[in-house]
Amino acid sequence: MNDLIPYEVYAIRYATVERRADENFIGGDPHDSGMAMDYFIWVARNSIHSYVVDTGFNEKTAARRRRHYLRSPVESLRQLGIEAGEVKDLIITHLHYDHIGNFDLFPRARFHLQDGEMAFATGRYMSSSLFSQAYEQDEVSAMVRNVYAGRVSFYDGDATLAPGLSVHLIGGHTRGLQVVRIWTRVGWLVLASDASHYRRNLIEERPFPIVFDVGEMFDGWKRLRELAEGTENIIPGHDPVVMLEYPAPAPSMEGFVVRLDSKK
Repeated sequence: MNDLIPYEVYAIRYATVERRADENFIGGDPHDSGMAMDYFIWVARNSIHSYVVDTGFNEKTAARRRRHYLRSPVESLRQLGIEAGEVKDLIITHLHYDHIGNFDLFPRARFHLQDGEMAFATGRYMSSSLFSQAYEQDEVSAMVRNVYAGRVSFYDGDATLAPGLSVHLIGGHTRGLQVVRIWTRVGWLVLASDASHYRRNLIEERPFPIVFDVGEMFDGWKRLRELAEGTENIIPGHDPVVMLEYPAPAPSMEGFVVRLDSKK
């Protein structure tokens, strides 16, 4: 057994939308309805380190993209005793609108990002709406400004950020998608983000339709299994099942926050 200090890990749900199966799987049945998509950010913390993973989007973006906004994730962070304005480290899994939209609410944070994601979000493929539709130009531009301000730490592949917490380049969904591996009291847990939107994407090996490289997405599922201690410790990025399988830290957080290093 190692001597790592385990992290507490939380998922914060801030928005949702109703979808069909053909919107969630390549080759999905367009008549198969009732597959809601939840939107999350995450927290990993122990007695020494604290990380917020992704930032979500705001109410204005929710209205424009026709998502049902529950509340700002900042409110749920506050219930966990975390003030957005004091957060020092933000891991950005990728730069899609639903993962970076509230960047301005974290004025003191350092952003941890893959080289490949910044290159992708500012490169040739953004001239096609096939790839650019999930990005917001103003948010990507703001991240470029953060680079010039010295607020972005870049990684080219896998990297350990602190004992018991590391990022791993997966790609597939975007060129620079990264996942987060965390040591917890239930073993190694992986925040898959959009490497697997739903658990079914991973288990049934059925790709999500928004994808840059399908082959990398398939390879990514294998990598997720290697990084986690069991499929149950791979946390999908948008699956409503997360809110059903894990407990809320307190009754006041029901429907908004669950603790991932625990089970109901």
